Amino acid sequence: MTHERITSKEGLEMEAAVRELAIRWPEVTEKVDGFGHTSFRVSDKPFVIMGEGGAEGPALSFKVLKTTQELLLAQEHFYKTPYIGHHGWVSIRAQNVADYSLLADYLLEGYLCAAPKRLAKQMQAQLPSLMES
Repeated sequence: MTHERITSKEGLEMEAAVRELAIRWPEVTEKVDGFGHTSFRVSDKPFVIMGEGGAEGPALSFKVLKTTQELLLAQEHFYKTPYIGHHGWVSIRAQNVADYSLLADYLLEGYLCAAPKRLAKQMQAQLPSLMES
């Protein structure tokens, strides 16, 4: 990812779609870092990072379990996030996402990875009702 704030139409649409999914979970905050990346965090730990990607277009990165990362990397369009991929981060270009709701489960997995244990337990108890919304 390059160091630019999201300004493209495609990037702003990505940001809005991801915001709609992520902001509904407890204690999620949105932050723009010094590099211009928009992130969604829980307890100040990021689980989603987005940024403009220059000629390649905007990209979405999210944290998942290592087993999920392996499954996603075997699919077309997903790639290991530079610098943090070894920690379970996966990326995809906005142009390759047909429907952001299809990524909702992965974003929730990232949230659960980053959330404090008390929040993760609370969320897991509510999972059946959350998956319906």
